[in-house]
Amino acid sequence: MLRLTDIKLPLDHADEALAAAIRAKLHIGAQAIRSYSVFRRGYDARKRGAIQLIYTLDVEVADEATLLQRFADDPHVRATPDTQYRFVAHATAGHGQAPHRPVVIGMGPCGLFAGLLLAQMGFRPIILERGKAVRERTKDTWDLWRKRNLHPESNVQFGEGGAGTFSDGKLYSQISDPHHYGRKVLTEFVKAGAPEEIIYVSKPHIGTFRLVTMVENMRNTIESLGGEIRFQQRVDDLLIETDAQGTRHVRGVVLADGEQIRTDHVVLALGHSARDSFEMLHKRGVYLEAKPFSIGFRVEHPQSMIDRARFGPQAGHPLLGAADYKLVHHCRNGRSVYSFCMCPGGTVVAATSEPGRVVTNGMSQYSRNERNANAAIVVGVDPVDFVPYDGSGSPLAGIALQRHWESRAFELGGGTYEAPGQLVGDFVAGRASTAFGEVQPSYKPGVHLTDLAHALPDYAVEAIREAMPAFDRKLKGFGRHDAIFTGVETRTSSPVRVRRNDDDYQSLNTRGLFPAGEGAGYAGGILSAGVDGIRVAEAVALSITGERRAAHAD
Repeated sequence: MLRLTDIKLPLDHADEALAAAIRAKLHIGAQAIRSYSVFRRGYDARKRGAIQLIYTLDVEVADEATLLQRFADDPHVRATPDTQYRFVAHATAGHGQAPHRPVVIGMGPCGLFAGLLLAQMGFRPIILERGKAVRERTKDTWDLWRKRNLHPESNVQFGEGGAGTFSDGKLYSQISDPHHYGRKVLTEFVKAGAPEEIIYVSKPHIGTFRLVTMVENMRNTIESLGGEIRFQQRVDDLLIETDAQGTRHVRGVVLADGEQIRTDHVVLALGHSARDSFEMLHKRGVYLEAKPFSIGFRVEHPQSMIDRARFGPQAGHPLLGAADYKLVHHCRNGRSVYSFCMCPGGTVVAATSEPGRVVTNGMSQYSRNERNANAAIVVGVDPVDFVPYDGSGSPLAGIALQRHWESRAFELGGGTYEAPGQLVGDFVAGRASTAFGEVQPSYKPGVHLTDLAHALPDYAVEAIREAMPAFDRKLKGFGRHDAIFTGVETRTSSPVRVRRNDDDYQSLNTRGLFPAGEGAGYAGGILSAGVDGIRVAEAVALSITGERRAAHAD
């Protein structure tokens, strides 16, 4: 089979245009084409009003070898790569019993896929999730949004499905994936009920409501394969032994109720908000380090305005859907400001997991048909910026910075879980806002207008003020006066990295502990977290069986 890339066609092309484009590219007749399928479909919107679809096609032809030889110098004609996933190991008698029965801590996208892969390989994992099952968790989350009642162990951050459940459900990433683990993630999602289009569209997404059902279906699959899933089971400690050579080994976990589970293999798939777990790891001497992340606000605009700015007269076309954007500006003060986690046709949501703090995030449904577009507008912060908040030099210092500004946002919002907000024009001009304009904020429990200059460090405020006019020049209307900033966005990624070896994915100083996913600092988003869960599951399986990983580098 041949893979053809960069096949460009008009947005409203006829169905038969694909076959015609294949014939034209390969210089063959219709009879030479046995079949074809779409591997990827994206679009090029750089010319508004003349948007093109860009296809990657897999084509079965009569004489593949001859065509490959003929197009040997053409990078857009190649043999179709083998993207089928193959398990690296399978459990044998005894591998599914303690101490070989692996434990996965956390059931976000990383933990979910680590558990799924281990179950598919026959290792009967035990998955421990501190929060509730996804439907119960959804009710608790809405309790904050509608009634301002926070459930610290069941919210946007904690519970089955992880933080990705209450998001846009974006399934694209810029990670290097030469072994097509991402294809495995998407395929499993389709099996669990995702629309088949996520396999081939260039920027697939699912949305919260569909993710709920999919997560439940994947849970059922894990259990049917012998896995065990335990909700409301927070891990409060690790059992660690040191051998005669001074090497540390995991020997089990301790739950909040005191129960101990014996295991020699622990997948640490914490989310980026498991602050108490990071503190426990630090006390236990697990190697941690502070890492950069970003802080800022959520911004909202009318989605129709973003559609027109991006697509021009072709805005609203069903194949294009709601428009997204990606913006970056390098500031005079040395900071960079960029858009993050853009949610077309979505809402801004309350995402705190600790009492007395306000955190924002963005979410969309599959339809992406809400009135506003929203995205985080954030500024990068480095460990040197953490010093004023924790002068000890602790690897947990970034958490102190987050907590400081989340608490400040709670105060500025009135102390009721309302979020502080400000019109973009007023923020840039340096004056407090007193009334909303045409753009109405979507954040629940509500937005309290104030002056957001007091909601972030001065360098971040200065950088965002400089960036907004620059973004307006790139995307018409972005700097409109009545667009809404809502604060604060502090959990763009984990403030901590739990360091691991590159070859076997085990902790630098604790054997049997496998840091994984976004919380450990190795992923950013649903797809990359799922991919990392697969990689770590493979490493656990090979550790249990004593086999060696095939000689390739990720």
